Amino acid sequence: MDRQYRGHNIKIMSGLVLIALLYTGLVFYLQTLTGIHKLDGAIGVLLGLYISSHPAKHIVNMAFFDHSFLRWETSRRSDLLWLGLNLLILGIGWIVIVIGTTRFTIIQA
Repeated sequence: MDRQYRGHNIKIMSGLVLIALLYTGLVFYLQTLTGIHKLDGAIGVLLGLYISSHPAKHIVNMAFFDHSFLRWETSRRSDLLWLGLNLLILGIGWIVIVIGTTRFTIIQA
């Protein structure tokens, strides 16, 4: 199996955080992105799922394919920091999903 290993890519993870901050900032500042709250909600949910997919993939890879990670005495500090960063970005993606779903409950006048 030809598998490409990307390693710890901080640029992609930082970009995901930037996209999440941009979306939440625009939603709170402009109150709507497209003028249709349901469409804003759909964008938020899909964006949150995309943001959450990257750290979820990394966590699954660490848990199932990096067998040395499961042995805590051999874990490196960088692996633990990478896990913490992934959990943080997973939480940020969850917050974007919640903001997107709240857009669905807004009643338009």
